[in-house]
Amino acid sequence: MGPERAGQLLSAGCNDMGGSLMNESITRAAGAGHGQELPPRAMQQLILGAGRRPRQRTTLYGSPSSSQTQASLSDNSLQPLSPLVTAGPALPRAPAP
Repeated sequence: MGPERAGQLLSAGCNDMGGSLMNESITRAAGAGHGQELPPRAMQQLILGAGRRPRQRTTLYGSPSSSQTQASLSDNSLQPLSPLVTAGPALPRAPAP
């Protein structure tokens, strides 16, 4: 999807970006040019740029503590949990029936 399309979706009413942009490793493996991860601060800027108000949530749709929110937006670099997935050579596709 990528940040540009995500911004368009926000403008169209989308309201939950975490599952869409946090870790699109399958998309990368399929050959997309974007998707591995969008850091929280960049996601916040994307949401603000679409004229929406960002709000973090917990897994159960509650509000995280202010310390958790601040920690997630800190500039501390985190190492990825898994290596970046990049597409290999394209495999031939079977002809359509």
